[in-house]
Amino acid sequence: MADFSYASLTPDLILDAIESTGILVDSGLLALNSYENRVYQFADEHKQRMVVKFYRPARWSTEQIQEEHDFALELQEQEIPVVAPLVLGGSTLHQYQGYAFALFPSVGGRQFEVDNLDQLEWMGRFIGRIHAVAATRSFAHRPGVSVEAFLYQPRKVLDQTTLVPEELRLPLFTVMDQVIVQTAGQYQQGTFTPIRLHGDCHPGNILWRDGPTFVDLDDCRMGPPIQDLWMMLCGDRPQRLLQIDTLICAYEEFCDFDHRQLVLIEPLRAMRMIHYMAWLSLRWEDPAFPRAFPWFSTPKYWEQQILSLKEQLSALQEEPLSLMP
Repeated sequence: MADFSYASLTPDLILDAIESTGILVDSGLLALNSYENRVYQFADEHKQRMVVKFYRPARWSTEQIQEEHDFALELQEQEIPVVAPLVLGGSTLHQYQGYAFALFPSVGGRQFEVDNLDQLEWMGRFIGRIHAVAATRSFAHRPGVSVEAFLYQPRKVLDQTTLVPEELRLPLFTVMDQVIVQTAGQYQQGTFTPIRLHGDCHPGNILWRDGPTFVDLDDCRMGPPIQDLWMMLCGDRPQRLLQIDTLICAYEEFCDFDHRQLVLIEPLRAMRMIHYMAWLSLRWEDPAFPRAFPWFSTPKYWEQQILSLKEQLSALQEEPLSLMP
């Protein structure tokens, strides 16, 4: 699709864009693991490692990207370990040859261990701190977590794609529609006050080195606070009960938490599953996606999604997680 073509984003253009901000590049460009955007690491003339991020054209407006940047800077000002864009020439967002881009410091670390309760306790405290700041105001331009954006629109996308094998369409959409009905009902009955969120707070977006560092606020949006917590849960039900109890007890040291949100965990998981399938389908014409996700167009992938949706339908019908007494 032309709207998200990176065909003209050549190495020379990347270097010229970086140097248009006054930063001189003194190394090659190392492509980092990003598919939605194009992200490269390099060293400047002072041998400092930096990262440049080129935003996918036509995905976010200038105002939406600026809100992401302002949110990151606001958190950073409160000494919360978030990787925020660099302010260069009085601005964090730059334009070059039709591309919007930003520069960030390069940070290192390993992925945090979701089954490590000590690290989960750290995570709970820091997300509590993030949300205490986030709740002080709302986004004006960023979207929210909604059934329209995460269920109904993705369902339309998947219905139109030719990537689903014809013989699997009926079983796939039969169970998907059941999941959508159940999920939409439960989510819309949920009780929460929407706040600004990281939005995509999974372990891959958290680097660990003497504590957590949060990266990639590209999907920040308004929504229920539990959205920034549930993706850290793993394992069987007893494990998840212990994990959520650990997270929220630490979270509440810095921010109040409405326990009624716990009923949203499985609906949010179902929304992410369906949204992810549609996201891959929408991006399939970007050459990076068939290379990175070759299994997406295979019958085996869609057979697995049918099974996963059936399991999720069962999970939606189970008793929600609750905190330990």
